[in-house]
Amino acid sequence: MTIQAIKQRLQMVRYEEWEQVRDELKDDPRAGVQTLIRQRERQFAQEHALRADYTARHAFEDGLKAQGFSLIGGVDEVGRGPLAGPVVAAAVILPEGFYHPGLNDSKKMSKRARELAYRILMDEASVGVGIVDADVIDQVNIYEATKLAMVEAVRQLGAVDALLIDAMRLDLDIPQQSLVKGDARSVSIAAASVVAKVVRDNMMEDFAVLYPGYGFERNAGYGTKDHLTGLAEHGITPIHRKSFAPIKQM
Repeated sequence: MTIQAIKQRLQMVRYEEWEQVRDELKDDPRAGVQTLIRQRERQFAQEHALRADYTARHAFEDGLKAQGFSLIGGVDEVGRGPLAGPVVAAAVILPEGFYHPGLNDSKKMSKRARELAYRILMDEASVGVGIVDADVIDQVNIYEATKLAMVEAVRQLGAVDALLIDAMRLDLDIPQQSLVKGDARSVSIAAASVVAKVVRDNMMEDFAVLYPGYGFERNAGYGTKDHLTGLAEHGITPIHRKSFAPIKQM
């Protein structure tokens, strides 16, 4: 068998077949074949580690399912800290058997990985999104605005049996569990963090066109140097949070 044919075979082999195939090829004297074997071995090791990590972060969902819950929503928000723009929350119910390697806290994922995961989640999962703008944040404070966004996201889900929420409790008559750093501990909360971040980042990119000079497409409204320079040069915009320093002093 040619090295090219072996390469194609190794690309197609499933994990449960790997040990047998590796044993068949281990005595092949060609250096190219041995390199292909080592590469595929590393790929399987990486895939196994990703699945083990994913399975570990499915423990809270599995625990709730063991209690009889079936529609389990993960809830998270993005945008509590910025000086401008809305706070955005998402609620996500992953379908039975869902697996997306690398799905994690959105802050730990590259933009490309987040956007790919977002498209898959919007196609395959049940998703709700809640958006609360700067005016409401100024009226009720960011903590209450975050809860409003989360409640709206859950409302959009429709049927839901239980909630896993990142470090919050909501005034809803739904069984819920609050998890500190939940976006890194629960795949459902991680999925919600991805949806919320992609939605909010896209909004801030649109705002960058409406309000140039603040770098919203780069800083998403956080108080970076270019954002503060923009405030000094151009003043505040309708999407700035007037209850946040330094804007409230301007």
